[in-house]
Amino acid sequence: MKMKLRKPVLFLLLVTVFAPIVLYTDTLGTYFTSPSSSRTEFIEDLSTFTFGGDVRPLNVLPQESSTSLKEPRGDVYSENSSQTISNASDTLGSEDARKTRQLTEESLKHQTATGSSNDGVEVAMNGNHISQVTDNLHEPQQTDKTSPKLVSAGKDESIAMETNSKKKTSSTDPNQTLDSTKTETRHDQHTVQTSGKVVSGETARGKDEERNAQIVPPDARVRQLKDQLIRAKVYLSLSATRSNPHFIRELRLRIKESLRALGEATKDSDLSRSANEKLKAMEQTLAKGKQIQDDCATIVKKLRAMLHSAEEQLRVHKKQTLYLTHLTAKTLPKGLHCLPLRLSTEYFKLNSSQQHFPHQENLENPKLYHYALFSDNILAAAVVVNSTVSHAKDPSKHVFHIVTDRLNFAAMRMWFLANQPKYATVDVQSVEEFTWLNSSYSPVLKQLNSQSMIDYYFRSRADSDPNVKFRNPKYLSIMNHLRFYLPEIFPKLDKVLFLDDDIVVQKDLGGLWSLDLKGKVIGVVETCGESFHRFDRYLNFSNPLISENFDPRACGWAFGMNIIDLNEWRRQNITEVYHSWQNRNHERQLWKLGTLPPGLITFWKRTYALDRSWHVLGLGYNPNVSQKDIQRAAVIHYNGNLKPWLEISIPKFRDYWSKFVDYDQTFLRECNINKLGGS
Repeated sequence: MKMKLRKPVLFLLLVTVFAPIVLYTDTLGTYFTSPSSSRTEFIEDLSTFTFGGDVRPLNVLPQESSTSLKEPRGDVYSENSSQTISNASDTLGSEDARKTRQLTEESLKHQTATGSSNDGVEVAMNGNHISQVTDNLHEPQQTDKTSPKLVSAGKDESIAMETNSKKKTSSTDPNQTLDSTKTETRHDQHTVQTSGKVVSGETARGKDEERNAQIVPPDARVRQLKDQLIRAKVYLSLSATRSNPHFIRELRLRIKESLRALGEATKDSDLSRSANEKLKAMEQTLAKGKQIQDDCATIVKKLRAMLHSAEEQLRVHKKQTLYLTHLTAKTLPKGLHCLPLRLSTEYFKLNSSQQHFPHQENLENPKLYHYALFSDNILAAAVVVNSTVSHAKDPSKHVFHIVTDRLNFAAMRMWFLANQPKYATVDVQSVEEFTWLNSSYSPVLKQLNSQSMIDYYFRSRADSDPNVKFRNPKYLSIMNHLRFYLPEIFPKLDKVLFLDDDIVVQKDLGGLWSLDLKGKVIGVVETCGESFHRFDRYLNFSNPLISENFDPRACGWAFGMNIIDLNEWRRQNITEVYHSWQNRNHERQLWKLGTLPPGLITFWKRTYALDRSWHVLGLGYNPNVSQKDIQRAAVIHYNGNLKPWLEISIPKFRDYWSKFVDYDQTFLRECNINKLGGS
């Protein structure tokens, strides 16, 4: 019995004693025979490496127990951990230690570049990674034209591949781990650089958008208020909203408030402080209307109807503005109406010896510089004479022949008797003194006195076209056509310079009399820079008489400052040419208005082109006339309706004219003629 028990006891003792030895011996053999597997286990268990039984987690990882780690970590992050690996490498051998240190350094660089741990755990003690990425952007980098979307997609793919590769690396050879880690590090660095550039580009674009957003138009709120009022009026006219009396009352109240807040404001700075509140309140009310009426087609129709109505109103207003502008231009201001009355009274108080001008012997001297000025505007004629004399090198050589009508004859003479230009000669005549100028001699005078012409300008045209230009008295005045009778008016002169009364002289004009016109009759400044200054603008080229004799694209020119060779005029019988064309136009089939169309026809191929600096036009209608052109011009011309003596004149051009008017003159003060506001 004892022998039976002894054997099992001995067997158990042998197992108890020798089993640990066998097991320990097998473990050591496995280590020395399989170093690669052991090294892999070392790397895998490095994150929970123990000394004296205490678990010492890595500094850069969250403080958590080893039991909570479901998977061993394969990367080393902190310097302390790299020192731990360095100590362990003394036991492993030089080659293994070298590879381990290399792995540690690569992993540390990878951590610095990516700014996060491989499994997505945020690094808590590794510094500001955003600043690290920003600092890297300042270094020279390879240009990457990849769009932000592609970069983002590539980055997501690299993260997924990185995670998969790390899971596989835990059970693979460490050499492969090192290679894959290097590749991932380079890829992540490139990804960070690319994404950094994208961040920089997006930042720049964000700054641009912010800068653009800050640039707000000065009338943004004004326009928004106006748009709200338009929308509100649309809602008032829709059937769906009209059936809601509460909404209609609220909307009308908002419209009144908005109109009161808007007032006459043209920019946001003109708005009251309560404008923002009214704007928000109106927007809320309009939002209610949108909920009530959501029929877009109906709203579109209403808006189109409103647009059409607004365009029609604009057309009417433009027409009225044009009419009133013409009316203002042709209506004599109160002061200019007072002036001739006051001057005429004083003229008739003079005795006969006081009513004559000095230097009358110069009037027929062909060696002097003679000017022809036909005007019924006393102040305008005074500016022409004053500006010419003030710029003349030798005023004594300048002779001014002024022709006016019977109504202004006494006043014009009185003005120049009281304000005689220094050294220059002035003479004033009445058109009624030209007894040779009658309807039997002049076709145009016969036409002007005909009933058909009066009806054309004052009756029939008034019914079909209210434009006041058709009722301008100058078209029925022979004063406007005297320029075609210069040889008859000045029979003993060789040359004469024709001047309009709406010009200002800025330089000495003596050089014009020495010009060789090369057999031409009249010296002109051509105005073919724009299409409306060509022949087809003024003449009816549908009529064969015009189309067969003239070029529609020929350059036009302007009356206003024209040097005229009276001898050549007489030799070519220009007055008869003018009469023949006037007879052909008795039914107004060749041209309609003015003296320029017959002038273009009469002097066709008989004009000598002057330099443009002699005569600059447009100051009576074009505010964009170049200041440079004005400064170098010998004569500036206020052609158009915005005459410098009217309040509707262009402000920045007034001073060129008004500086030649003495507003302290007795007659001007008595008639309250004051200087208009300049530029």
